[in-house]
Amino acid sequence: MSMRIRVILLALSLSVGSVLGQVKFTKGNGEIGVHIDGKPFTTLYYGVGAPKPYLHPLRAASGTVVTRHFPMENVEGERQDHPHHRGLWFTHGEVNGDDYWANEPGRTIPPMGTISTAGVRTEGDSIIGSFVWKDRDGKPIIREERTMRFHTGGSSRVIDFDLRLTALAREVHFGDTKEGTFAIRLATPLEEPHSRATGVKRTGTITTANGKTGEKTVWGTRSPWMDYSGAIEGEKLGVAIFDHPSNPKHPTYWHVRSYGLFAANIFGEHHFYRDDSKDGSITLASGESLQFQYRVVIHPGDVKSGGVADLYETYKSEPTPGPTE
Repeated sequence: MSMRIRVILLALSLSVGSVLGQVKFTKGNGEIGVHIDGKPFTTLYYGVGAPKPYLHPLRAASGTVVTRHFPMENVEGERQDHPHHRGLWFTHGEVNGDDYWANEPGRTIPPMGTISTAGVRTEGDSIIGSFVWKDRDGKPIIREERTMRFHTGGSSRVIDFDLRLTALAREVHFGDTKEGTFAIRLATPLEEPHSRATGVKRTGTITTANGKTGEKTVWGTRSPWMDYSGAIEGEKLGVAIFDHPSNPKHPTYWHVRSYGLFAANIFGEHHFYRDDSKDGSITLASGESLQFQYRVVIHPGDVKSGGVADLYETYKSEPTPGPTE
């Protein structure tokens, strides 16, 4: 089957997913499991034990896990660095001076913010959540409204994210730091080969929309999409993140590392340009909002055989999502 035909079939499956398959949810204590076409896909964790809401693990349509297990599970061969890299998450490293990115329990420097849950529900093929970002003193500063839509059918797994952050009673400053924002920590075999890699073979390649590859070339650059592809136990697959054209500062900057961190971040300009005169921060007055939309595609094959460029063209031509309710 040609690449073009595969792309057309995936696009059709996204539009008629309710016919081709089903999304089912199972709700537990502080978690919601997601099954697609009768197979486990991921779980949203948002309870008391979660320092931030996150999805873990993410699976390809074949069932292969494409995210790192640590710190939720200990798996032989995985590096146990950066315990705040939990599956897929959305936070930032400097908000009014507090860290919501590396806010694991027990850390005190810099001061940590926390994200608590105001309510989570399922509706159709989506999880809709309301979360409250609280400062070091426990005072609410941001209301986050999030919708995660899970697509059915086809050989890929697709999630659409719609996130709206609203400043509450006072001004909110998102600081200029590379430590953010919409992020995935990928499975060890998908990492690019790097100097700290031992044991498990690394097979990954990072690719931008203009065809540039490798962390040294692409880190901190701007691109409407980024892909991270390799092989896990001989299965060729990849993960792509799409930045919606309506997002602030589109195309986004990328905080993407050879060791498997894969993050879209519009704020870290002085790091990305290596220029202290740059300031990528954004300040919201009380009642003002930032809204982001992203699509995550877990696809078979590499960036070319997976048709990632064409899939992005389809994505950006779709109607702009409305505000999350």
